[in-house]
Amino acid sequence: MQSQTLTILLAGGAGSRLFPLTADRAKPAVPYGGKYRIIDFTLSNCLHSGLRRVLVLTQYKSHSLQKHLRDGWQIYNPELGEFITPVGPQMRTGESWYTGTADAIYQNLYLLERSGADYALILSGDHIYRMDYLAMLEFHRDQAADCTVACMDVPVEEARAFGVMATDASFRIVGFQEKPAAPTPMPGDPTRVLASMGIYVFSMPLLCRLLEDDHNRNESNHDFGKDILPRLIQTHTVYSYKFGESRGRVSQDKYWRDVGTIDAYYESNMSLLRTSPPLDLYQSNWPIRTYEPQVPPARTIPGPSGCPGELVNSMLASGVVIAGGTVRHSILSSNVRIGELATVERSILFDGVTVGSGARLKNCIVDKNVHVPPDERIGYDHAEDAARFTVSPQGVVAVPKGYRFETVRADEPPPPDRAAVAAR
Repeated sequence: MQSQTLTILLAGGAGSRLFPLTADRAKPAVPYGGKYRIIDFTLSNCLHSGLRRVLVLTQYKSHSLQKHLRDGWQIYNPELGEFITPVGPQMRTGESWYTGTADAIYQNLYLLERSGADYALILSGDHIYRMDYLAMLEFHRDQAADCTVACMDVPVEEARAFGVMATDASFRIVGFQEKPAAPTPMPGDPTRVLASMGIYVFSMPLLCRLLEDDHNRNESNHDFGKDILPRLIQTHTVYSYKFGESRGRVSQDKYWRDVGTIDAYYESNMSLLRTSPPLDLYQSNWPIRTYEPQVPPARTIPGPSGCPGELVNSMLASGVVIAGGTVRHSILSSNVRIGELATVERSILFDGVTVGSGARLKNCIVDKNVHVPPDERIGYDHAEDAARFTVSPQGVVAVPKGYRFETVRADEPPPPDRAAVAAR
């Protein structure tokens, strides 16, 4: 079925809840796990599922994402009809940018119509999980479904973040609620609901007709969850496909996370450091592919005065140098350098971050190319951190890309007392 399927990967969301990590990049391009980008998980699922015709629909601050696709994912042979192609808004059908998930695909309808594919697989590029999409495609074919929706069961208190399904005994969807305040629980378990993962399989001719119809509805939000699916289940055969079932060739850890907030992103990264992580990056039968720069191996060395470095339960990408500092329960990306007597605890440091001697970082996310001065403190004083940086509801400090700390030379007089000046 792989050759009969066109995969459409939605990767244009603004990711505003992940600010400042999305100040200069789209959410799918945000680094994850020390060496990956978020989109690598969805693209790796496509690769291992044998899906070799992929359109990546981009929009918001897409340069970083397009560069990553160019450097790490030009692995298919176009002479065989294989591709991973980024497609930005082209305004072929009007003068607006993408206004919803369905509108994003409608604006590229000509690519669907000329693809010759029998099936369309619609994915999101901003979730962390492993999944064999071929198994879902085969389920769709075997059920003779018009549409199939990937689902997972979640606690009822989390239902407001999802579209919630009701199914009959054959897994056919008979009801759909988009982010309900009072969701319908699963039969036999009032504490759980069946939630949509935003992964859809459509028969291609039907999808094209649905997109045309939705485009012509003035009252529509042009969204699959809000508009297309609720109407479709009334007139067509729509099935749910349970995520984590025994179908498929990847081991079923049943891990799926929307890392759309600073706290969710931080906790998902930190969970990789558990003795038995919920998502095992070392799983050999379904490796996550990415682009990795050609840099030297990571190492620890003594500092200038001979102080040895210390490393405890952390993940290091290539090029990291710990020069007499201490790193505990942290994730360090490429070319990070930790100075003598510096301490980094429960933190995530992106590419090119340097931590000066004696500095102390705790519960931080530090974006690319930040130089933390010697003896600086981040994560120890909430009021001081909040005055300079974004601090999440759970107290995670996010330092933006390229942030420059204020420094005062030793031969300069101290700055004036602002309160005293204001009182004059």
